[in-house]
Amino acid sequence: MTLSFRAWSFKLGVLPFVLTASVALGACQDSSLSNEQEAQEGANAVNSDVSNSDPVAKSEASVAQATADEVSAEESIINNLSRYRWTLLSATDNNAQPLSTLMDVKDQVRLSFAQYQGQNTLNYSVGCNTMSAVYQLQDLTLTIEDSMSTKMSCGNLDAAENSLSKLMQGESQLVLSKNVASEEDQPVLTQVTSAATLVWGGKLTPQAKYNSKDETVFWAVNDKMIPCSDNNSKMCLQVKPVTYDDQGIKISEGEWTSFNGVIDGYEHDGKHDEVLRLQRYQLDTSETKEASSDSNVSEDAYAYVLDAVIESSVVEEADTK
Repeated sequence: MTLSFRAWSFKLGVLPFVLTASVALGACQDSSLSNEQEAQEGANAVNSDVSNSDPVAKSEASVAQATADEVSAEESIINNLSRYRWTLLSATDNNAQPLSTLMDVKDQVRLSFAQYQGQNTLNYSVGCNTMSAVYQLQDLTLTIEDSMSTKMSCGNLDAAENSLSKLMQGESQLVLSKNVASEEDQPVLTQVTSAATLVWGGKLTPQAKYNSKDETVFWAVNDKMIPCSDNNSKMCLQVKPVTYDDQGIKISEGEWTSFNGVIDGYEHDGKHDEVLRLQRYQLDTSETKEASSDSNVSEDAYAYVLDAVIESSVVEEADTK
């Protein structure tokens, strides 16, 4: 009985110890788990605080955003510049004195911006050779690399051409502003170089103005005008379509008809028979849906812009048609 009692005593003595150990172990596990969770939460909070307070990270993010904004602004300016054909309004030296070599021919001094094979390019001319160059634009600083040019002899335009070529090279500052004196979309571009200030007036390109893709057509224009088919009291250009093959050989001509419209950039002098290469733009108006009559070329459906005079012959007064 004593042995039995002792055994039971041993068993009963062990049981509280086991229970106590089990509870303690469970408490340790709970404490350990709680500590791990708190540590993880603390680490997350620290990481968050470091990320939010790290000046380097903030600076890099700010620089990236500023760079994106700068690129976007420059692209916007480049796109805007390419929407216009620019004609020289004034040219002065650093003493505000007119540059006579350019001012004497300012109405034919032209500048245009474009893109070619992924590069920003510009063309400029005084009415003889066309000079082309790749350019960079950053913070309204225009940088023009070495230009290329056709090599025609320009006679009395040589001095103006050389002057413009020198002024356009290197860096210059641009200021684009609105022409408050004009109700039309004609901005003013001021270009300040190291030696002069050039002021350009902008006119929308046909592509920007008509918002449509151009089509090349050829018209022969008679030196004599004829009564318009829809208004006999008004005189119209006498034109006929001309077709050329890929080698530039004339293969067909249409019938003479009257044109009661405007060819942008063309002036009829009544002394020449001419063949014009035109850029034709379809207008987005209700008139475009109407077919033109056989006797009168429709001036409502399209806009016509002179690209080049490819043939011109003087008509003697004694000639009759």
